[in-house]
Amino acid sequence: MIMLKKYRLALILSPATLALASCGYATSGDSETPSPAASSPEATQMGPFSMTEHGSFNEPWAAAIAPGSDRIFITEKPGTMKFVDVSTGKLGTVTGLPDVDYGGQGGLGDVAFLESEAGNDATGRTIYLSWAEAGDNNTRGAVVGRGQLVCAAADTCSVEGLEVIWRQAPKVTGRGHYSHRIAFSPDEKYLFVASGDRQKMEPAQDASNTLGTVVRLNLDGTPAAGNPLAAQGSPSDEIWSWGHRNILGLQFDSSGQLWDLEHGPKGGDELNRVERGANYGWPVVSDGIHYDNDNIPNHATRPEFKAPAIGWTPVIAPGDFTFINGALFGDWKGDAIVAGLKSKALIHLGFDGGKVVEKARYDFDNRLREVLEGPDGAFYVLEDGDGGRLLRLTPAS
Repeated sequence: MIMLKKYRLALILSPATLALASCGYATSGDSETPSPAASSPEATQMGPFSMTEHGSFNEPWAAAIAPGSDRIFITEKPGTMKFVDVSTGKLGTVTGLPDVDYGGQGGLGDVAFLESEAGNDATGRTIYLSWAEAGDNNTRGAVVGRGQLVCAAADTCSVEGLEVIWRQAPKVTGRGHYSHRIAFSPDEKYLFVASGDRQKMEPAQDASNTLGTVVRLNLDGTPAAGNPLAAQGSPSDEIWSWGHRNILGLQFDSSGQLWDLEHGPKGGDELNRVERGANYGWPVVSDGIHYDNDNIPNHATRPEFKAPAIGWTPVIAPGDFTFINGALFGDWKGDAIVAGLKSKALIHLGFDGGKVVEKARYDFDNRLREVLEGPDGAFYVLEDGDGGRLLRLTPAS
């Protein structure tokens, strides 16, 4: 069990080390081939963690473990995907991927699998992917596709029959705030997709489009019955909640509550309970300010909008986050861990009687894009950018 009090003062980052601007563009790289993973990686200590490396990647963006297997699938923003077999240390490649509109914050995005299809072999299961798709007249938008994963050998897999099942509407200019995170309801009846505001702001308050929303779909991408604005017609019939900015984390906790983690502007990063029919206020309210320093009214001034469960100013610039369900980290079970980009940190959140509190912050050397919990209870963390490493974290002895 890790004793937080022992590490907290040493590991908390001072506010001076945190940048105010929550959004940042990762540098681009040319290499598509990860460096070989060591079969017996050497462990080092990072704060309260014992850390080993398991390969490096070209602008990794998301990761998912194929349920029941030892394979972690990792998307790379330029449009490639790799996997790591953590039981052997072997790296593999995935073919059959879509053409993506790569640039800015756009490219290949999330990857997700269904828990109900768990098995020792990764092959033959459904795979969901999101990416940025080009449109007419220099426009772009996020899409979600579904296909079948086929793994013919230990080091190769392919995505077969991939088809787009959902498109962000409308496509607009620019290459920011796609969001396109994917989450399945615990009963696997519904597919939730985060749809960012695409840096256009005002559409997040306009229910005639899906920018700045969380949408709730059937697993085939059609609108799910019972959505709050369904009577208004398409695309409103997809919307579950709205008034969002740029969601980079979308997760269910063990009780079945959906949460999102989103970037504020200059200040005002947020963790939100995502509830049916709730309006989260962007861009009418925020606990941050605009990049040109123009004021935005705080959440407290407009109680009709749903306020965040916790916010950050200065920002943490979140990547993704995960809830802790295993017992490896002792009394951390039920808490959450957030990957920080500008903050270069893992942020440990606790949930106390409905209140969310930051328990600790653990400093790392690089921007952190993704964090997930493995079936063994270890944390798997992806660094951001060209050469971003996959790190496995366990409690330090």
